[in-house]
Amino acid sequence: MTAETQPLYVGTHAVVPPVILAPMAGITNAPFRTLCREFSGGKGLFVSEMITTRALVERDAKTMRLIHFDGTEKPRSIQLYGVDPATVGKAVRMIVDEGLADHIDLNFGCPVPKVTRKGGGSALPYKRNLLRAILREAVAGAGELPVTMKMRKGIDDDHLTYLDAGRIAVQEGVRAVALHGRTAAQHYGGEADWSAIARLKEAVPEIPVLGNGDIWSADDALRMMRKTGCDGVVVGRGCLGRPWLFGDLVAAFAQPTTPGATSGGAGAAQAPSEAGGGPAWAALTRGPQGSAAPTLREVTRVMLRHAELLGEWLEDESRGVIDFRKHVAWYTKGFSIGSELRRRLAVASSLAELAALMSEMDLDQPWPAGADGPRGRTSGRNRVVLPDGWLNDPYDRAEIGAEAELDTSGG
Repeated sequence: MTAETQPLYVGTHAVVPPVILAPMAGITNAPFRTLCREFSGGKGLFVSEMITTRALVERDAKTMRLIHFDGTEKPRSIQLYGVDPATVGKAVRMIVDEGLADHIDLNFGCPVPKVTRKGGGSALPYKRNLLRAILREAVAGAGELPVTMKMRKGIDDDHLTYLDAGRIAVQEGVRAVALHGRTAAQHYGGEADWSAIARLKEAVPEIPVLGNGDIWSADDALRMMRKTGCDGVVVGRGCLGRPWLFGDLVAAFAQPTTPGATSGGAGAAQAPSEAGGGPAWAALTRGPQGSAAPTLREVTRVMLRHAELLGEWLEDESRGVIDFRKHVAWYTKGFSIGSELRRRLAVASSLAELAALMSEMDLDQPWPAGADGPRGRTSGRNRVVLPDGWLNDPYDRAEIGAEAELDTSGG
């Protein structure tokens, strides 16, 4: 049995195929997760956007909306961000006591300045004893619920933390670790270091290791698993404007594996309505390698579905369309639309207006060459914003009070 055909277990939850939607602030809300699940036929694991432990404990209204799960989401996965062990523990116990989720993921990978300047996200694993205290509180509070964590290689090339963090995770009872093969200083620039994922897998064979970074296609996911020996993949920016990627992934992992095989081959992937039970509207044109190659007409159908779901979730069509605006550039990347029409799409405020604008396009355009490549943020950073003196001692407990927690969820 090869790595990509072995079952992935998150606690007692079997994840087949071993594919996880990465938490992304402002993106992986309930509507987007629904869309991805429709294309995957309900297969895989789909994690909420980042939930701040302080905001959860204080029952912030926005946060309580963000932790809403559709009745068909099984298991329900919440990602928590926190820097104070006590507050993280309270949040985890609240989730357990109120039955809010079936799986808890902890964020130690976010590189944005407003998070790292408070010692959170990808900055936190540098403080080994603080990391240990947070993991200990979370695992103790979670009881039977599995706790996992997502992290980066470290702060920068001179301050790598992922191997120590992985060992601490094993010691404290974390059930799986996901590694984005970049440092915080790289942000989303350059290439992800898949060799670091392989080294982490060698260092912590006791638990599943998940790989993240530069998965733009189903073939990339299979290559990562073969190259690194990781137990599963975490897909982030590759699905921006391409939720059907999860249909590709389900089909690719379902193919018989032979040495040197890829996800290609005539008929390698079926439309979700045929392969995974997705809705008929989600059936897309397939390319010669079996991956989705939708026409612009098909893409606009997905766009309208996405905007509609957002409106239903927010209980306001206009707010849903406004929230959808950020997705327009991702969905239309590479298509010949024209700058003026793109601008009008990005300021639309109703489903009718969106549909009318889409009718002005050449909807028979095929999927653009090269549109499956990198998308989303690609910039790097040379300096990570950290608390004063953060790098002085990696074993300083660095007591951080609850006031250092972010007070809003979603990033």
